[in-house]
Amino acid sequence: MISRPRGTEDVLPEEVGKWYFIEEKARLLSWQYGYREIRTPIFEHTELFDRGVGDTTDIVEKEMYTFKDRSGRSLTLRPEGTAPVARAFLEHHLEAKGLPVKLFYLGPMFRYGRPQAGRLRQFHQFGVEAFGSPDPSLDAEVIDLAVAFLEAVGLKRFRLLLNSVGCPLCRGEHRERLLSYLIPLRERLCPTCRARLERNPLRIFDCKEESCQQVVASAPTITSSLCPECREHFHQVQGYLGLLGIDFVLEPRLVRGLDYYTRTAFELVVEEIGAQSAIGGGGRYDGLVELLGGKPIPGIGFALGLERVLLALEAQGGVPSRDLVLDVLVVQTSSLLKDKAVTLLKRLRAAGLKADRDYLDRSLKAQMKYANRYPARKVVILGEEEMSQGMAVVRDLASGVQETIPYDRIEEHILKAEEGDN
Repeated sequence: MISRPRGTEDVLPEEVGKWYFIEEKARLLSWQYGYREIRTPIFEHTELFDRGVGDTTDIVEKEMYTFKDRSGRSLTLRPEGTAPVARAFLEHHLEAKGLPVKLFYLGPMFRYGRPQAGRLRQFHQFGVEAFGSPDPSLDAEVIDLAVAFLEAVGLKRFRLLLNSVGCPLCRGEHRERLLSYLIPLRERLCPTCRARLERNPLRIFDCKEESCQQVVASAPTITSSLCPECREHFHQVQGYLGLLGIDFVLEPRLVRGLDYYTRTAFELVVEEIGAQSAIGGGGRYDGLVELLGGKPIPGIGFALGLERVLLALEAQGGVPSRDLVLDVLVVQTSSLLKDKAVTLLKRLRAAGLKADRDYLDRSLKAQMKYANRYPARKVVILGEEEMSQGMAVVRDLASGVQETIPYDRIEEHILKAEEGDN
C-alpha cells in the first residue's frame, strides 16, 4: 500500500465541514473589509523567494522545495504567500486601477521541516495583502481583520504581540549596536546564528535554540533605535488599535521570520497549542515591491496557518463545522422503481436540495441504516403500493414522523418543511 508523504494530511469527508466553515469566514470577512481574492500559482521561479523572502531566512536556507523543470529552470513550491502576490501585483500592473489594492488568498504552502502538531510540510494559509498606502490606520485595519477572523471562527483566548522593526535607517544603527553586543558572545550562539552574525544579525532574535534565546534576552532591541518617523508611525498604530478596542502586548524582540518586513510586525499566539504557539502574523513590507523590480510602493499584510487555527480551536473546546448533512436520501423498495428514483433524484437536486440514493439495490432495512450513517435529514421511500397511487412516503429521521405525499410534489413538500424549520 502506498501511503501519503510524511508531513502531509488527508482531509476526509467527515472533516471537510470544519474547513468549509473557517474558509467561508475568511472569505466573508475579507469581502466585508474590501479585500478581493487572488489565486497565484503553487510554484514560482526560485529567484522570487531568494530576492523577496531573503537568502538568510530559515525558509530559503533550509525549508524550500526547489526543483528544476525539463528546461533546467529552477522552480520552488511556494513557501509563503506575500512574495507571489507582490509578483502578481507587479506583473499585472494592478496599481493602474488605483491604490490601495487590497487582496486576500487561501491555499496550500510548502516547507520542508520536521513534522509535528501544527507544523506540516504542506499546510494552508489565509492571508491578506494591502498595497499602496503607508497610513498607520491601514496597519490597524489589517490587524483588526486578523483578530476579527479568529473571533469569528470561535477562538476565545489568543494574544496579539506587536513590535516595530523600523526602516533601513533604523536597522543600520541597530545593527552596529547589536554586533557590538553579540560578537563577544559569538561562541554561545548556535552554528546557524554564528553564520548569520555578519550577514543578518537581526535573524538571531528569531532563533528557537535555547542558547541563542539566552544570548538575545539582554541584547539591544530595534525599538531602542527607531528613527523619529518610525517611532511616530508605531505610536499611531498603537493609537488606532486602541480606537478599535484591540488589546496587544508590546514585544520588542519580535522580528518575524522574513527579511521583507519594515516598521509594524505582529504575531498572534495561542498558548494551548504548545511549542507552535504562533498561529500567524504579519506586518509592513514597504520595500518589497521595489525589491522585486517595481516602483517604491508600500505594503502590509498577514498570514494565518489554518491547521494551527484548527488545532487551537480543538484545544479550546472544539471546532465549529459547516453543515454537510444530506437533505434527502431516496430509497426504493423494488428495482422496478429505479427509473422513478432516478427521475426524483434529478428533480430534488434541481430544486436545490442535497440529495442522493442507493446504488447497490440493498434491502429497505439496509438502505435506512445507510441513511442514518450518511447522515440524511429525510428519506423518501418509494414503495410499490404507494407508487401505484402516485404517492411516496417522506420520513423525518430525527423525529421519526412520516407522511404520504404525492410523488410529483415531493420537492415542494420538503422545501416547505425546511422553511418551517428555519
